[in-house]
Amino acid sequence: MPPRHRLLPLLALGTTLVLWASAFVGIRFLAPHFDPGTLTLGRLVVGSLALGLTLLASANWVSPTPREWAGMTLIGVLWFGVYNLSLNAAERLIDAGTAAMLVQISPILIALLSALFLKERVHIWLVIGMAVAFAGVVLIGTSGSGTGHSNLLGAGLCVVAALTYSISLVIQKPLVGRLSALQVTWVACTVGVLASAPFAASLAHDLSAAPVSAIAWLVYLGVFPTAIAFTAYAYALKYVPASGLGVSTYLVPPITALISLVALHEVPPAITWIGGALCLAGVALTRRVAATPTAQQTPRD
Repeated sequence: MPPRHRLLPLLALGTTLVLWASAFVGIRFLAPHFDPGTLTLGRLVVGSLALGLTLLASANWVSPTPREWAGMTLIGVLWFGVYNLSLNAAERLIDAGTAAMLVQISPILIALLSALFLKERVHIWLVIGMAVAFAGVVLIGTSGSGTGHSNLLGAGLCVVAALTYSISLVIQKPLVGRLSALQVTWVACTVGVLASAPFAASLAHDLSAAPVSAIAWLVYLGVFPTAIAFTAYAYALKYVPASGLGVSTYLVPPITALISLVALHEVPPAITWIGGALCLAGVALTRRVAATPTAQQTPRD
């Protein structure tokens, strides 16, 4: 990648983190108006339409191989289908901040899966940064409501979401090496729509009863945290190791806390801000790369 474009993956990643953090707040807001399945389908329909129109305008389609089709289909079922359904159901039981914290076990799973299947090297700074950032996540979690911590079902659903996200990220890494981020995201999102199709009748009912504000939030989730954020994340994944990219999502809980403060008028306890600082420090540590033999080679004449 040319030096002048090295900031683009970072900008894409930053955009993704902010939009995904806002999604936790939006899902929590919509819990009284949409069932987990109808919220999943409604969000994905909007996202698929936005992505499809953009892909059509770009005319940038590469014919996938059967293996790539299988990978995108699996991502669509797991990440866009099961992940969203699990998270939507979890946030009916626990608050947005606690859900964001619990999903952050995913970077650990991603690092392990990347080492096993993508042969990515787990350097010492990645391990140290993960430990520091996870300590921050735990602090954020302990600042949540007692109801959120005592609800094992909600926590279990967040673990399912984290696992499906982790598997999908590892599957997606090889795909974005040849296919565009937009194409991969659109196919996966559309597969998610098809997988969620059984909720179509319930979605029509929920839409007819939902206030305008809820429908606006649903459209927002489809366009921004789904269409834009997932595409930006896939683009960043093309240039950043999956393990390092996964760790960056430790920033989501503190961002979620800030958005909750503005949108839901919730004032996080002081310990939340301490946890957020640890998350930032941990992510900074993961960006340090240990010296390797190739990096120490004598320059050629």
